Amino acid sequence: MDRQLKIGERIAQKSILQGGMGIGISLGNLAGAVAKCGGVGMISAAQIGFREPDFDENTEEANVRAMHQEYEKARQTAPKGVIGFNIMVAMRHYERYVREAVQAGADLIVSGAGLPMDLPALTENAKTALAPIVSSERSARLILKYWDRKYHRLPDLLVIEGPLAGGHLGFSAEQLIEYMQEKKKNFDEEVKRILDTVKEFAEKAQKYIPVALAGGIGSREQADHAFHLGVDAIQVATRFVTTEECDADIRYKRTYLQAQEKDIVITKSPVGMPGRAILNPFLKKIQNGEQIRPEKCHGCLKHCKPAEIPYCITDALIHAAKGEVDEALLFCGAEAWEAQKIQTVEEVVRELLGEE
Repeated sequence: MDRQLKIGERIAQKSILQGGMGIGISLGNLAGAVAKCGGVGMISAAQIGFREPDFDENTEEANVRAMHQEYEKARQTAPKGVIGFNIMVAMRHYERYVREAVQAGADLIVSGAGLPMDLPALTENAKTALAPIVSSERSARLILKYWDRKYHRLPDLLVIEGPLAGGHLGFSAEQLIEYMQEKKKNFDEEVKRILDTVKEFAEKAQKYIPVALAGGIGSREQADHAFHLGVDAIQVATRFVTTEECDADIRYKRTYLQAQEKDIVITKSPVGMPGRAILNPFLKKIQNGEQIRPEKCHGCLKHCKPAEIPYCITDALIHAAKGEVDEALLFCGAEAWEAQKIQTVEEVVRELLGEE
């Protein structure tokens, strides 16, 4: 499959984005490996400085420092590759992290977990390409119309995140259950509506806006299905967890290999958003009403109220990245249970895109 993906001023030789996975799952090592293979490597900015010695006392500065370090690590691996950051709108200090990504030299910023309505204002005059994440035609139209009217620009890439994705999801729990019952059929129609809306705005502006589809894409067949719908690229996260180059601890990767289909569940994060994760001792405690009060607030999400939450999502995700899997929130995509072995990034890319 010979497809290239133009993102701003850069061209990825392969039409695959690696999804941003935090905390500490997709850092410089994984992003660099994907970019070296010709795809788009993405570093998750979510609490990226968790290994810095002053993370607890000086979280914001630790995160900023680590953003630059991880970007440089990825860039050394792939000097000419396409490398970006995934930065959640819901993060505290979102504006600063966006500006730091630009300063670091990021080719692309992918932004979701809320609509990045004013992202163009934070990157004015920068060469960094911008890609909002949407999960519905309504949200796509909203952001396209707003950016066009207020900033006289449109996204350089649009990412559609479907209901089979991992981590925090842009759907209600009821929608997720419905989509899982129908698998992808219902969402295919939503994808087509989003593509029509993107085409409408792109033609008006006389430019082309590439679209990537994410969520539950873990095989050649699923990738082909996505391209058949009319998207320009696929965004893949779960398949890259069980790679040699993934930044996560090997014990985290093994939870994917050991998981069965019944172990993949929908849970509610401390800030009320539904998410998909692997059922483990930690999640069972939470489901049984146990509360694990955080010792310290890390200031990760804007709307989190530490006194009211059952557990700290930063602590739970750091446990995951470090391999402390019984105490961790193990985010994953719907197809995580299908992982059978640890592979290289190059092997995964070849399998997904059907290359020999």
